[in-house]
Amino acid sequence: MPLRPVRFIGERIAVQFDEPPLLEKAPTCPSGFNWNGTPYRIIALLSEWHDFARRGRSARNMRPSHLKRAAVTGSWGVGRYYFRVRALSPQTAHSEGELFELYFDRAPLDADHRKGQWILASELTEDPE
Repeated sequence: MPLRPVRFIGERIAVQFDEPPLLEKAPTCPSGFNWNGTPYRIIALLSEWHDFARRGRSARNMRPSHLKRAAVTGSWGVGRYYFRVRALSPQTAHSEGELFELYFDRAPLDADHRKGQWILASELTEDPE
């Protein structure tokens, strides 16, 4: 069944892994996350994808041949890893869980915070069409 956004969240979150990813800039789906003081356990990964497109000024600072390769393999600090998940919290009203889209943004915040950040993008619902 297709999913559609119910509301935009766009907030930083802390994530947990049962097994940490081998590469921290190319993570797998986390096993849980904390949002607004509430822990969520991810019970199902529904879909995942990545986007290594360079946008704005960073798209103009590469040769076209290098830009094409970077869009496939990524380059330092550019790209996002997206995950659509079903998650349970202690307050979950129904046992099927809640649907969310989250992503890992590889872009460093500044010189002291170079590892990227996790963002809870939106809450989703199943669209019966």
